[in-house]
Amino acid sequence: MDAHNTALPIVARAVRAAGGPSRLADRLGIRSPSIYSWTRIPAARVAGVEAASGIPRHELRPDLWSAPEARR
Repeated sequence: MDAHNTALPIVARAVRAAGGPSRLADRLGIRSPSIYSWTRIPAARVAGVEAASGIPRHELRPDLWSAPEARR
């Protein structure tokens, strides 16, 4: 199974940026099959995905975090 083809674009982007599903899962302390079930990044995992991928949390979950410019 390829996370790049089955996940939503932001999940696939985060997986690529982190170096693949196994590497992201290792960084998060979870098993890689868990990532394949994500339809969006779980709120409890956003900080870890942000650290592993370098993608800001407001891009990972804009429904939970607004962009820094929007908070001014």
